[in-house]
Amino acid sequence: MIRYIYGKELHKFPDLSRSMFEDRADQFHTRLGWQVDLDEQGREVDAYDALNPLYVIWEQPDGRHGGSMRLLPTTGRTMVNDHFLHLTEGVRIQSPLIWECTRFCLARGVAPGVAAALMLAGGEVMRHFGIEHFVGVFDARMVRIYRRIGASPDVVGAQGMGREKISVGLWGFSPQAQARVSKSADISPELSRRWFELSFGRKRKIARAVA
Repeated sequence: MIRYIYGKELHKFPDLSRSMFEDRADQFHTRLGWQVDLDEQGREVDAYDALNPLYVIWEQPDGRHGGSMRLLPTTGRTMVNDHFLHLTEGVRIQSPLIWECTRFCLARGVAPGVAAALMLAGGEVMRHFGIEHFVGVFDARMVRIYRRIGASPDVVGAQGMGREKISVGLWGFSPQAQARVSKSADISPELSRRWFELSFGRKRKIARAVA
């Protein structure tokens, strides 16, 4: 199932939280070879985790992390504005209607539909929080994944060629996109909405920033 958890609430889910940061280290440091910092326990945690982001997490039946992504409003600090302005020709992406999505991570051996489930959950965040777009930086390997899910972004800027290419993209979420992603995830829109309500309540009011 999907859980929506603010950074300041992660301590309430110790196994889920610990395994998420361990899986991030495994994906970004071990498998992809990115230059990321690991803490003393070998977990991948960075400065943006200290900004109380909203985590969208796929929780496996044993309570451990299966996949996740991290969301922050672009009205505050973001990776795209702090580190990737060269991809946008120096233009800062800042709007209460745009949030940044980073650290899209999948645990080893997780079911194929988890990536799509996370994207479907992202649509719930957009709809209920009054967000029009997500912005994110992605590498070449993600292009095929986004296409398979049915949620390819509009590319704002890019650099490099082939496997070395990195891009900045914007994602919207129309009813048509929801239908494609729902089918790919094999999760009904009704179940997706129910998971959101379990975290935020049935009468979630639209918010413009992270609580």
